[in-house]
Order: sequence, then structure tokens, then C-alpha cells
Amino acid sequence: MSSRIAATFARLAEEGRCALMPFLSVGYPERDSVLELAPALIRGGADLLEIGMPFSDPLADGATIQRTTEIALRNGITPTDCLETIKALRASGVEVPLLLMGYINPMFQYGIERFVAAAAAAGADGFIVPDLPPEEADEFHAATKQHGLDLVFLLAPTSTDERIRQVAELSSGFVYCVALKGVTGARSELASDLGAFLERVRQATDLPRAVGFGISRPEHVAQVARMAEGAICASALLDYIGSLEPSARVAGAETFVRELREAADAA
Repeated sequence: MSSRIAATFARLAEEGRCALMPFLSVGYPERDSVLELAPALIRGGADLLEIGMPFSDPLADGATIQRTTEIALRNGITPTDCLETIKALRASGVEVPLLLMGYINPMFQYGIERFVAAAAAAGADGFIVPDLPPEEADEFHAATKQHGLDLVFLLAPTSTDERIRQVAELSSGFVYCVALKGVTGARSELASDLGAFLERVRQATDLPRAVGFGISRPEHVAQVARMAEGAICASALLDYIGSLEPSARVAGAETFVRELREAADAA
């Protein structure tokens, strides 16, 4: 049976459109902000949502997500709260794919099989785990397969062809293609060799390729839309939300994503 993630990418491919996947941190800016922000992003044109689980040492992330994570942790967010957030979004009528992005330690402490089962029951569609290497993913991979969830692995421009093939075999839903050498964060322009990297990934797999890290502006999304099947925007969106007065955040987030959506559709 096709996952909700696979079905979304398939539908967008038929429509000739690039998937837009914004990122939100559970517990940022306020404890329950995601419950209002997520529907706003969907109204703006988001096709999937990456829901960040705060962790004290987010090693793949730059200054913005480190900062939002610290605020979320100060707001008392736990892995259980992240699951409850997914459940609440589903109860409110959110139907787009929801992926939990988090680091392995809190999920390991919770119990991998138990956490994956709880995520499936809450309505999650899959996981992105930046610090889970394929060599150590057997338990997590088996649990996601058992519960019908996707497990998305990351590839970087520095990945060897062998590594690309290995990740392509394990990933489901899509492959997360890191657009730059470094951590997450807003950038002024995309790497000049991004297209060549994406072509190397395409040689190894037919899975959709979603590009993240440094996707900050509408023109970046337009560039990605011409080369890949998905664009992920995180730090720039969080920076913008954080710059707004509380009363303006929901409308501002919707407008931010709508501008990205329009750029993707015009590409």
C-alpha cells in the first residue's frame, strides 16, 4: 500500500509540481504554536510538513534551529508532547503528510519500537533522523516497516556513489538531499554543484529527491523546483516567524509559504 508521502509526491509529479515542505519546531515560539502555524502553512501551499522534535544537541543544525530548540526545551517540550502535537493536528483536520524530524537519542531512550508505534497511532507518516547512519538503522527500519511509516535518510554532496546506493535502498517516501556542505541555516545562494549531486542521486534511485539546508528564498525554491521533486524550508521560515509580533505570526507564516509556493509553481 502506498504511503501518504509517496501518494503526495506521485500526485504532484502528475501535476508537474514540486513538493513544498516547510519545517516547524514543536514548542516554538510558544508551547502550542505549531497547532496554529501548521494549518497556516498548509493554507499557504505546503504539501508536507516536517515537525521538529527539540533535542539538546542538534548536531546537523545551525544557529536558528539550535535557538528554536533551546526555546522549545525551555517551554518543557518532550518527545511525548511531539506525539501529542501530531495527534492534535490530525484531530483538527490536518491531512497532509507529517514527518517527525528528530535525533536518535530521545527516541532510543523512549524505546524505538514503542516510539514508532506511538507515532503511527498519533498519525505521523514518517521520520527524518539526521544522526542515524544506515549501518545502525536496522531496528528503526524494521519498526517503521512494521507500522507502515517511511524512514527518510539524508545524503550530502560529499556522499560517495556507494553511500548513495546504500541510502537509496533503505529510504522510503523520498531521499533528503542536503544542498550544501555544512549545517542547516539560511543562505544567500545555493551551491553551484547542486544539480550534479542531484543527478548522481537520480542514477541510484527513482525515489523523489527533496532538497533542504539553506533553502531560504523564493528564488531558491524556484531553482530547486527545476532540478528536484521537493524543497524543504526551515531556518528562514523560523527566523521570519520569530521576527514577528505574536499577533502577526500565523498570517505572516502563511504569506511566507505562499510566496515560496508561487515561486515553485512558476519555475
